[in-house]
This record gives sequence, C-alpha cells and structure tokens, in this order.
Amino acid sequence: MTSAPAVEAVLAEHAELELRLADPSVHADPATARKLGRRYSQIGPIVAVARELGAARDDIATARELAAEDPSFAAEADELAAKIPVLERRLADLLVPRDPHDGYDVIMEIKSGEGGEESALFAADLVRMYLRYAERRGWSTQIIDSVPSDLGGYKDLTLLVRSREPVADGVWSALKFEGGVHRVQRVPVTESQGRIHTSAAGVLVYPDTGEDADVEIDENDLRIDVFRSSGHGGQSVNTTDSAVRITHLPTGIVVSCQNERSQLQNRARAMEVLRSRLQALAEEEAAAKASDQRRSQVRTVDRSERIRTYNFPENRISDHRVGYKSHNLSSVLDGDLDGVIEALQAADRAEAVGS
Repeated sequence: MTSAPAVEAVLAEHAELELRLADPSVHADPATARKLGRRYSQIGPIVAVARELGAARDDIATARELAAEDPSFAAEADELAAKIPVLERRLADLLVPRDPHDGYDVIMEIKSGEGGEESALFAADLVRMYLRYAERRGWSTQIIDSVPSDLGGYKDLTLLVRSREPVADGVWSALKFEGGVHRVQRVPVTESQGRIHTSAAGVLVYPDTGEDADVEIDENDLRIDVFRSSGHGGQSVNTTDSAVRITHLPTGIVVSCQNERSQLQNRARAMEVLRSRLQALAEEEAAAKASDQRRSQVRTVDRSERIRTYNFPENRISDHRVGYKSHNLSSVLDGDLDGVIEALQAADRAEAVGS
C-alpha cells in the first residue's frame, strides 16, 4: 500500500505548481520558471498514476453497487479489482525518493590519461559517442572548450548536453553514471607491431545547475585570464582575446571557455560551469560527511580504477559496476548506449528501493 499522506502532499504540490506556472509574472524570471517546470515534470507521473488509482477505486465501488441489480457489472468489478494492486505498486515505485537533479542538463569533461596520443584519440571516441547518443535522444549539445591533440584526439574537452524542454527524466538521469575512468583495449594507430595496448580516458559529469546553484562566488576569489581561441594544432582561430579562463583560487578549479563569439559570452558561460562545479563539490562534501559509503567519481585517470572497459578485438563493452557485458561495442561507440545505461538505472532504482 502507498502512503496516503505522501500522495496527498504530491497532489497539493502539483496543484500549487500548476497555478504558479500559469502566472505570467513567474516567467519573467527564466531561472525560476525552469526550476518550477522541472519539478512539475518530475511529479507529473506520480499525479497521473494517483488519479488513475483513485478513479479505479471509485469505479469499482460503483460497479459493485450496480452488480447487485445487474450481474453483468460483477465482471467489471473483478477486472478493476485486479487492476488496483498493479497501480498501487506502480505508485509506490514512483514515490521512492529519487535524485533531485534527474531533470537537469549536464556538463561533461572528457580528459585523456595514461596512454599518450592513443588516450587522446580514445577521448575523442568518447566525445563522439556522447554526441551521437545525445542526437538519438533529441538533446542539444555544445562544446564549451577543447584542447586538441596532434593526431586529432582531445587532451581535454568540456561538453554541455541539454534537453530541449523540462522533463522528469532529463539528461542527468541518464548520463550521471558516466563519471569515472573508461579503459580501452585495442591496437593503437601509433602501434607498428600490431600489439594490443590498454589506455584510459576520464569522464567527469555533473548537473548543469547554473543559476539554480546554491553557491556564492566572491569575485575576489577569482583569477580571470583572457587569451585567443585556438583550434587543432594550436593555430589561432580568433584575432582578439575572446577566450576566458577562470580560476577559483580557494578550490583550484579551473574553467575555460573559448567557443562563444565574444569575451563577455565566454565569461558568462565559464561562470555557469564554475557555479555547477562548485555546487557539485559542495554536495559531494555533504554526502561524504553523511556517509562513508557514498559513490564518488574517479578524478585520477588510472587504468586500474576503471568503471568500464571497451575491448575492440572482442567488440565487447563491460561495465564493472553492475556486471554488464555486451558484444556490440561498435554500436555503443555510435551512440547506442541504451543497454548499459538502462542496466545502471535499474541497479540504481533497486538500491533506492532497498535503502
């Protein structure tokens, strides 16, 4: 059975959000409107199932009353009675506490690690994989900053992935599991003897909380440098110092942005990324104090600390956290990440239900 007070609280919140979102003055503040819209979308499925369950309970009572006069309604009452436990289980699942950031967009940082140029090429493969996955999902993407390698890979790249409208299961609900070390086993293009090498690239992923981030940034804590945007091989692609690098001195976090058209736009985008980074850091520190068993993303690109292995000779992908294996690596690298992400989401839901 579901908790009636919990359901009533969600229904009341949903009604209040509906009224607020219908108020034109709310939309004068886009950040507030987005935040309310995300929450409205998040609890929408709970409201839909709760209403369906309520209607089924009302209908079964009516059908049983009518069955006293017309036996044909007895079958309808039995059918409704069988439906109610199914709806109750679905509602109970929806009421399980979920990640409050699931409706958020995502900022990803993909970094080369051990393996030199081969690692940078693998990082580029990961970037392409995420770009293709986002395309399949109908999300928009923007490369905020990138440091290319000599052979066309990436030493470092920052990617923004956004859904086109507020949804309960947004970009974060899918890509939050990608943070960590990704290991590749293959024959590098730089290998003349045909030997299989193992190298790694790191992925850091955090919700794009942006203006919603509950952090204060003191301008005195920032060092802001400007420089000219550069492309592959380091050649300048801009004749003005429009690229911006912001260093947050207390934490040492460095954020760069060079892909917007002006220095002002690059600075605004870099500040958005910095706010999201600081929010993620604050939440990690709070989680660390609350539990020693918390999950953490790997920030050192060490081959031994991997979350996933991409084995080219066997066309196999393995996610070591949930024991997932599949021999469709070529499809995965082309953006078909559904199988591994669904396995991770299922494990995460099971843990939430059991906790």
